[in-house]
Amino acid sequence: MKILGINGSPRKNGNTRTIISCMLEGVRKAGGEAEYIHLPSYHIEGCIGCEKCRKEKRCTQFFDGMQLLYPKIEKADGIILGSPTYNYNMTPWMKAFIDRLYPYFDFSQQRPGPYSSRLSGKGKKALVFGVCEQIDPKEMGYTIVAMRDAIKVVGYEIFAELAFPAHFYPGSVAKDPSSREKAESAGKAFTASFQGTIA
Repeated sequence: MKILGINGSPRKNGNTRTIISCMLEGVRKAGGEAEYIHLPSYHIEGCIGCEKCRKEKRCTQFFDGMQLLYPKIEKADGIILGSPTYNYNMTPWMKAFIDRLYPYFDFSQQRPGPYSSRLSGKGKKALVFGVCEQIDPKEMGYTIVAMRDAIKVVGYEIFAELAFPAHFYPGSVAKDPSSREKAESAGKAFTASFQGTIA
């Protein structure tokens, strides 16, 4: 069982990284294989809507870091998506990543018409979380909702969506045992949820 922890924060060692690290530690303690991914380090171009992938079933417009991530996504049983809040939404790095999952969709010839994802029906699950400076989680706006809804339609069952408010300054989560425990417990529970579903 393999879980990818995907960090959409530009800060390599910020609070989002700390939370994902705790979650992945929980994954390992529960017997899963964990891999950490820092999206800005992959230099992913934003989708330009060229539609080539509708026919070719893969992105041939950009040969960037996303090409390294496609095989990992296909092999992983679960993914953890984490992003700090930027103007009530996910960061542009996380948005670019999600938009570049478009090649997994199959569309009918009729426009508009029905569509499906080739990642559906494979037992894949996602854990989604957001981080924000303000105390009230409502200040997160669409951060969690946007990631959740977008990844769900790609074919992932949403295991959980978590909010980590009141974290801004570097090292904030590292000084907050309750947030770290919450994150590690979530990683353990996420891993345990695959028992009996992965051959």
